[in-house]
Amino acid sequence: MKSAKLPQHIAIVMDGNGRWAQKRHMPRLAGHKRGVDALKVVIQACLGHGIPVLTVFAFSSENWSRPTGEVSGLLELLNVALRRELAALHDRGIRLRFLGSQHGLAPELCAVLRDAEQLTHANQAMVLNICFNYGGRWDIVDAAARLAAAGTPITEMSMNAALSLAPCPDPDLLIRTGDEYRLSNFLLWQCAYSELYFSSVLWPDFDAAALDLALEAYASRERRFGRTTQSSASSAVPA
Repeated sequence: MKSAKLPQHIAIVMDGNGRWAQKRHMPRLAGHKRGVDALKVVIQACLGHGIPVLTVFAFSSENWSRPTGEVSGLLELLNVALRRELAALHDRGIRLRFLGSQHGLAPELCAVLRDAEQLTHANQAMVLNICFNYGGRWDIVDAAARLAAAGTPITEMSMNAALSLAPCPDPDLLIRTGDEYRLSNFLLWQCAYSELYFSSVLWPDFDAAALDLALEAYASRERRFGRTTQSSASSAVPA
């Protein structure tokens, strides 16, 4: 596939972990653990395609309403997976960013996230944004509140700069797995003109071949951004 037809930023709602486990009569957390393996495969595939930015929805602000055991397991899974995979991600030149509120997260976990961001800050092979304790409405309200507190006029440009995804470009392609057809409060502002692709594959089974199908669908579309002729939008990847 020609690089001109590849998205420069892919966002993914990684859905279906719990259903994957339940179909196999396994605890839901087993599905989340397999989901980490699927993410590793997709990260490597994106690196192979030369895609500069990947953003994944790991834990929404609404997920706190899930059973206590599942929530605590997800928090621990992030901690363990990050400690285990950080060196490999760093060696591959991946810059890690964690987007979302730190409210409710243990100080020890917050420290792990900060350390990972600091270690990988200068990496340039790919930016990996992990949305954890994140919600699109929270993102917009938080950005607007900070702009208002600073006395900064709230405009489209100032909002773009204040949202947690900045300075990354908006996603070109949003993928949702698990045969669900909604945004679920993910990057509501930033996905205004993203191409949407819905896959019936449950996230633990999503692999490089499934990603290629999404990329082929993206390449077949004409992006007009509300205009009548094709328009290309180029944005710089953060250093």
